[in-house]
Amino acid sequence: MARDILDVLLEMRQRGEPYAVATVVETIGSASAKVGSKAVVGHDGRVVAGWVGGGCAESTTCDTALRCMGNGESAIIDIDLNDEVLGVGMPCGGSMRVYVEPVLPKPVLWILGHGRVAECLCQLGDLMGLEVVVDDPLAIRERYPAATRLIDDDFDYGALQPGPDDYVVIATQHKGDHESMKRTLASQAGYIALIASRKRSRLVMDYLASEGIPRADLDRVMAPAGLDLGARTPEEIALCVISEIVLRRRHGSGAPMRDKLAGDRPAAVAKG
Repeated sequence: MARDILDVLLEMRQRGEPYAVATVVETIGSASAKVGSKAVVGHDGRVVAGWVGGGCAESTTCDTALRCMGNGESAIIDIDLNDEVLGVGMPCGGSMRVYVEPVLPKPVLWILGHGRVAECLCQLGDLMGLEVVVDDPLAIRERYPAATRLIDDDFDYGALQPGPDDYVVIATQHKGDHESMKRTLASQAGYIALIASRKRSRLVMDYLASEGIPRADLDRVMAPAGLDLGARTPEEIALCVISEIVLRRRHGSGAPMRDKLAGDRPAAVAKG
C-alpha cells in the first residue's frame, strides 16, 4: 500500500495538483486504522489512495484536508469514534488522532524579458520558493541557473499560461512590452507587473486603453512594478518587485514590523 501511495503522490505532483496527506498518529481503544496508516486526499475532498478508517474518520479527515488545502496550514484532529453525530450510528468505542498535511504546487513566477533585473528576479524568486519560468529569446541557462524552465522560442508568448496563483513580471526593457502585456492580460495571472519608468508605464497603459482593453483589466497591472524602497540598482529593483509579490502572497500589510509591534502592545494605564 505504501508503494501505491508513493506512486499516486508522484503522479499528482507531476500534474501540479494540490493534495493532502493524512496520517494516523495515535489511537485509543478500538479503532479500525492503525498508527501510521495513511491516506491521500485530492483537491475534491475525496480519498485518492490509502485509508485512515471509514465513517466519521474518513469524512472528518476529508473535510479537514479541504480546509488545510485552502489555507495552506497543517492540522491535527482528534476523532471520537463514539460520536454518533459525526459518525454513521455505529460507534467503534475508541478515538484517534490524525495529522493532515497539505501539499500545494508552487506558484510560478513568469519572467518575460532579460537583463540584470530579470536575472536577479529569477534568483530571488527561487529563494522565495517560487517555480521560475523565464520566457525570452535571449534566455540562456548560464544567466538563469535557478530557473525551472527556460523558453527561448516563444516569440508570440503562446507558451505563457499562468494560473490564478501565478505571477507575471514583464521586464522586456521597452521591447514589445505593450504586446506582451496584451497577452498577459488575456491570461488568468493573479499578479501582473511591468518593470518600467513612470513615463513608460503611462505610455503602455494609455496604449492598452486605446486598444480597447477594459479598465477592470488595466487595474490588474502593477505599473510601475514593486514597492517604493527608493531602489536605484537592478538588484534593488528586483528586490522591490519580489517584496511586492511576497506581500501579495502572504497577505501582509507592508507596514514596518516595529509599528505593528507597537500597535499590538496594550495601552499604557494612565496614572493619577
